Amino acid sequence: MTAHDTTNIDTSFGNLRIRRLAGRIGGEVQDLKLSASLDDATVADLQAALVKHKVLFFRGQSHLDDASHQAFGAKLGKTIAHPTVPAREGTRIFELDASKGGGRADSWHTDVTFVDAFPKISILRGVSIPAYGGDTVWANTVAAYEGLTPELKQLAEKLWAVHSNDYDYGATREQVEDHRLRHHQNVFVSAVFEAEHPLVHVHPVSGERALLLGHFIKRIVGLSGTESARIFELLQNRVTRLENTVRWGWRQDDVAIWDNRSTQHYAINDYGDQPRVVRRVTIEGEPAVSVDGQRSRTRKRPDAVNDDQIRAAIAQAA
Repeated sequence: MTAHDTTNIDTSFGNLRIRRLAGRIGGEVQDLKLSASLDDATVADLQAALVKHKVLFFRGQSHLDDASHQAFGAKLGKTIAHPTVPAREGTRIFELDASKGGGRADSWHTDVTFVDAFPKISILRGVSIPAYGGDTVWANTVAAYEGLTPELKQLAEKLWAVHSNDYDYGATREQVEDHRLRHHQNVFVSAVFEAEHPLVHVHPVSGERALLLGHFIKRIVGLSGTESARIFELLQNRVTRLENTVRWGWRQDDVAIWDNRSTQHYAINDYGDQPRVVRRVTIEGEPAVSVDGQRSRTRKRPDAVNDDQIRAAIAQAA
């Protein structure tokens, strides 16, 4: 793109300049410093742009630390901690550290769909980025739904699935190290959650219909295990078609913000033993709504989880 070529710059959201990165998803917001001091009009423009582009990227946010990262997140809604993994001390921030068992999110998923009111927005900050590898890919679940035939749409719209954090962690991975399995069993599943969601839900802002799938699905309600697996594979493959995706090559201090209601993502595990630390601020969402107006429901929700017990489990899993 030349200095005067603006054909892929979206200027339809106030003063924001957004460079489109792929045909169906993703935009890089240029020359904006994220902070809690952004005015309400800019925050509203960011939220509207997020609904359209599904994931927004920001380079050079070196001014952010944990406190200011979380404070900015609060401009987008109520910040919440992860249900089972302890937050960083004094914050509600969820850290993914590749040197620890749970730090490689290398499977397609929508965040925390094992609760009925799963997060609406996630804000991820690159703290320590490897010299090579470690990209993240996002997929547009609205485009995936829209690409289905009318017959498949009708089928998917009738189905519901059980999502749980106690899923088959090794199912989509070629090889899983023992310490990662221990971390999953002792920390991530320290308390088991289950929720029922429609396979197709209606976005509460745009009204778009999106597929709600990902690795937290245990089974489709009313179907056998084999039938569930086949229908899941058929629809999940539509989500991850390359034309529905965008891939981001991280640099130090980058920030990615995604609409968790209309995306899945996958952190590519191709960086070996290099350090990779990213930290996420998560914004509270609401139950999904099916095309016929039914809301997601809780199947299993444990009592409050004791962080001290989980930290002890982390030490045991290390």
